[in-house]
Amino acid sequence: MRLGEVLSLAAGHLGKTSETARLDAELLLAYALGRTRIELYTDFDRPLDEFELAAYRALVARRARHEPVAYILGEWGFRRLTLYVDRRALIPRPETEIVVERCLARLRGLVEPTVLDVGTGTGAIALAIADEHAGAQVTAIDLSTSALELARENAEHLSLAMELLEHDLRNGLPGGPYDLVVSNPPYVEPSDLDTLLPDVRDYEPHVALVGVGATEAIARAACDVLRPGGWLVLEVGDGQASQTLGRLAALGYGDGTITLDLTGRERVVEGRR
Repeated sequence: MRLGEVLSLAAGHLGKTSETARLDAELLLAYALGRTRIELYTDFDRPLDEFELAAYRALVARRARHEPVAYILGEWGFRRLTLYVDRRALIPRPETEIVVERCLARLRGLVEPTVLDVGTGTGAIALAIADEHAGAQVTAIDLSTSALELARENAEHLSLAMELLEHDLRNGLPGGPYDLVVSNPPYVEPSDLDTLLPDVRDYEPHVALVGVGATEAIARAACDVLRPGGWLVLEVGDGQASQTLGRLAALGYGDGTITLDLTGRERVVEGRR
């Protein structure tokens, strides 16, 4: 079978379970062949041997069972970085790139700002800030030891410096004072878990997805570690932005703002201490 035919068949098969079937099929075939997606189309008429077909079929079968492509590939792009990803932490998403963008805007003009990332997971937010603001002094915390191991692997792989701490939010936030505290907290309501796609619900860690009161707890704890004039930047779920902004105001944060993600949803809430 030729490459183009195999790719079309795989995309058709994945269309039963994935909204991004063609992209999934391309990414998995490029991975199986050790090529880029662009190179697939320069070899469109090349026959695949049995070894290549078997390897690709195994990958497609995993995706057909709803396993996320990022976990199958073992890595995923986030802003300028390529991060190791696996089931120890959530897959970094495009909407979280907007969180980083807002953080960098709030840090602009500061030579060596101090930053705390709460619930770092893969380390995506913390590492992107360290990468794009050379002077930033970044500390990243997580309750999960396995997530911290993954974040450390990413930091070492990317040769980016940050401090990693195992820490429970119930004990407040460590260190300080910080110029900025940022978090993508668990914000899915427990009652909404069954509404999530199987790709998310059945594979990504629930401790990082589902949480009640985590956003407010972070905002409250950040009051004690932010320096005067410091910023809190939070990712929030659909429909949660206005309520979160009100909570920040009640806690004494000013200059509250809401930023939309690329799909037009209210995604990032900010307040100044």
